[in-house]
Amino acid sequence: MRLDFQRFVDWADDNIVNRPQKVMLAFLLVTVVFGAGLGNVSTEAGTQQFAEDIPAANALDRIENEFDAPFTESPGSTQLVQRDRNVLSKQSMLSMLRAQRTLQERDDMYVSGTSSSAAIIAQSIDPGATTLERQITALERAPQTEISRAVRQNADNPGFTGTLSNDFNRRSASASATIGVVRHDLPGGSGGGSVGQSGESPLTSIQNDAQRIIDAELDTDITVFGSGIIADEFGTVITDSLLIVTPAAVLLIVGFLVIAYRDLLDLLLGVTSLGMAVIWTFGFLGLAGIPFNQIMISVPPLLLAVGIDFGIHAINRYREDRATGLDVEAAMQATTDQLLVAFFIVTGTTVIGFLSNLASDLPPIRDFGIVAGVGIIFTFFIFGIFLPAAKVWLDRRREDWPIPTFSQRPLGEEGSVLGEVLSVGVTLSRHLPVVVLVVALLFSVGAAGYATGVDTSFTQEDFLPPEEVSPLLKTLPEPFAPSDYGVVGTLNFLEDRFTSTQGGSVTIYVEGRMGEDDALERIHRAGEDPPSEFVTDGNRRAESTSIVTIIQDHAEQDPEFAALVDRNDRNDNGVPDDNLGTIYSELAASSSGDRASQYLADDRRSARVVYTVSADASDSEATAAANEVADRFRYEATPTGNTVVFQEVSDLIFDSAITSLALALSVTVVFLVAIYWILEGLPSLGIANLAPIVVAVAAVAGTMRVLGISFNAFTATILSLTIGLGIDYSVHVVHRFVDERRQRALLPALQRTVVGTGGALLGSMATTSFGIGVLVLAVLSVLGQFGVLTAVSITYSFLASLLVLPSALVVWDRFANDDPMVPMGPRAESKPPVESGESAGPNPRPGRTSGDGGEL
Repeated sequence: MRLDFQRFVDWADDNIVNRPQKVMLAFLLVTVVFGAGLGNVSTEAGTQQFAEDIPAANALDRIENEFDAPFTESPGSTQLVQRDRNVLSKQSMLSMLRAQRTLQERDDMYVSGTSSSAAIIAQSIDPGATTLERQITALERAPQTEISRAVRQNADNPGFTGTLSNDFNRRSASASATIGVVRHDLPGGSGGGSVGQSGESPLTSIQNDAQRIIDAELDTDITVFGSGIIADEFGTVITDSLLIVTPAAVLLIVGFLVIAYRDLLDLLLGVTSLGMAVIWTFGFLGLAGIPFNQIMISVPPLLLAVGIDFGIHAINRYREDRATGLDVEAAMQATTDQLLVAFFIVTGTTVIGFLSNLASDLPPIRDFGIVAGVGIIFTFFIFGIFLPAAKVWLDRRREDWPIPTFSQRPLGEEGSVLGEVLSVGVTLSRHLPVVVLVVALLFSVGAAGYATGVDTSFTQEDFLPPEEVSPLLKTLPEPFAPSDYGVVGTLNFLEDRFTSTQGGSVTIYVEGRMGEDDALERIHRAGEDPPSEFVTDGNRRAESTSIVTIIQDHAEQDPEFAALVDRNDRNDNGVPDDNLGTIYSELAASSSGDRASQYLADDRRSARVVYTVSADASDSEATAAANEVADRFRYEATPTGNTVVFQEVSDLIFDSAITSLALALSVTVVFLVAIYWILEGLPSLGIANLAPIVVAVAAVAGTMRVLGISFNAFTATILSLTIGLGIDYSVHVVHRFVDERRQRALLPALQRTVVGTGGALLGSMATTSFGIGVLVLAVLSVLGQFGVLTAVSITYSFLASLLVLPSALVVWDRFANDDPMVPMGPRAESKPPVESGESAGPNPRPGRTSGDGGEL
């Protein structure tokens, strides 16, 4: 089965060689079109994008919308985090109230309400102090002793203690931190999600302004915090990372390209082509309406990786053909004859590797796969058509214009020191091909087995800068020096000071008619004999907070309400079974009404139950326990909370990595077998082509465990990416080998292949490994991990292609051809045999023969 693809290659040859100016003009016009799309590129940052369509995340969104939680952050609120030696002192509480008043008095803050521990104490002193002004007056007139007495009176009030740090001391009436809340009625109900023309969401703008206002007008240690601040830092860290990584990558890449090309015009041509690939890809991003997310920071380096490889191969092969005495036209025609097919195979396998991410359930990873795959296709056309045409146009004028010409020698020549180093794999294949393959197989199995211990993680901190930026990065001049970041420090402070020492919590979102007689009994029974991961009370019940516990707590404080509960409690367990509507109404009108609204929706069709999780329970164990308890509810019950959501995303990341790897590997095998069958009549060559990739993938996975790098939102794509990029190296070797083998005996063909192609592979590997490796300079540590793994995968793919692949080709040749001393194929067989070590000489159309190639 052979496809006459040569007519397509000849058409491309004809346009490249005879109409280079028209080709260049067409590509420049397309660049202008995609350039117009750059202005439409939008950004999407943070963890929310990964949680789309996940049941636990959807349940968490509904909880935020349906329940009023005055002392926790919601999309339309701002937290005021106050720190002091004692935030319950008179002066500290006045500072909090004045900060709230300052923001409330400004129309551009859109304040709809405020709450704080200071307000609760002020109202305890003066029950009529319902406004901030009255509350400030009440505290100003009250002596410290009266304030301390009011604090002790509220020591059992969860609404008060819930705003204080863990070190709250009832006897001394003191705490080191507290949280006040300012709620906003944002215009248009935009919450924190919509983005205005300034690029900031309304809530982000409000919270940034609030911090400036408080710092300017008040002498107090209050930090403004909220989802807007977090979103702002998500975006800032992307910008800062790009500002640091991009110039560093450009400098390294240009430096290596100077060595690889050793010619000014070739260097400028290669850099121009790389720039076009980036413009086309991100212009497509804008025109297609796909948002730019943190994972896509890796797209430019990936395009550079493939583009650099294509560029160096094209220039290097062209120089090889020119060195044989061919003129510009003939040399470029011979080059594109061979490389367009190789580039097509590389593009196909690379796109398969990236598009395998479409199997992921995580939208950002799917978007990454689409954009990276489209970018590689653009790169194929730019470096396969535009660069050769521009090279022909420049070299014709090089002869007429006084343009200085530097070295035009190819990288890696037979007899050179570099050539000897590159041919180590050929030497091994000459004597021990089977041994090399057995060792490679054992290494791959061992590395893959070791890699089963790689962890999976997904945390909000993955998308945020470290609490302290590296001193090296801080020494960079403007505008490259990273910003001062505060979100992680504040998050760590809140976790340290406000998280229960017993551990975290999980939430069950319950949907059903909460007015039914047995509704509360169902909630109550679900907590009986809980999983070991849940904290329990003395009666082997899960420690929880729900509308049931709020009813019980209020009954202990209000005898009249307790009597109402008793009259409607048929089994005397403290949980009412009748008249729930009346009980809910009485509770809402009481002092516990605010707390009740946090656990029972206004329409009484949903509720939430928060269970305390043991401190030594892992996120996966807590999530499994939450699912077990949720199954006990006779209503529709969904486990949720940050612990559950992040664990579910973490599980999906692992599933995505394995699924994408399996899909990429299987489809790549089918593609390689089919393409070599169609193009060369040699289907089994696709299997040989895959040998170094298996080694590289196993080595990368094992390296992840050695370096302690887990699968996360960034590294989830690394295994399929290793296939996509790594196949590049083996395809170039295999395709060149087929062309050489049709003209030469086995070992001379292999030696010429590895020395000629190996030089270009070495230049490409060094350039792209260091170019992508500069991601370690990014402010985001996980982006640095991605850079390290990508550089490692490229290096492994290069080494495997030069050390393992020659032995695989020797073994393959033993089965596919009758005599290793005779060139392969009918056309070659009509010539006199080529002895080992003899060169067949230049061929203006290298590799293009007829026949089936002797495939067994």
